[in-house]
Amino acid sequence: MSEIMMDDNGEKKIDDKTMDNVEILAKLALTGEERYKAMAEMEKILSYVDKLNELDTKDVEPLVHVMPHTNVFREDEIENDDGAEATLSNAPKKKENQFMVPKTV
Repeated sequence: MSEIMMDDNGEKKIDDKTMDNVEILAKLALTGEERYKAMAEMEKILSYVDKLNELDTKDVEPLVHVMPHTNVFREDEIENDDGAEATLSNAPKKKENQFMVPKTV
């Protein structure tokens, strides 16, 4: 696996081997300029992640959502029937709780 190198300023630097691997995995064919821009953007992302890692989250509880979360599900309860009996009451012909229709084939 390719590794992330550090530059002279101690910042993470993505090397060509890492970029080759990213291009293969993402099925990309980048030009030289695109590759340079992607490397710079990925370095910014890694710098941001490092900044986030500096935060003390020891006493912070994990969140499902930033808003208070409660279970919105309810028990399934039958409130009324399907109305089959009322529906079939006007049918000209019925059999076994189903409409009877002429054969159409």
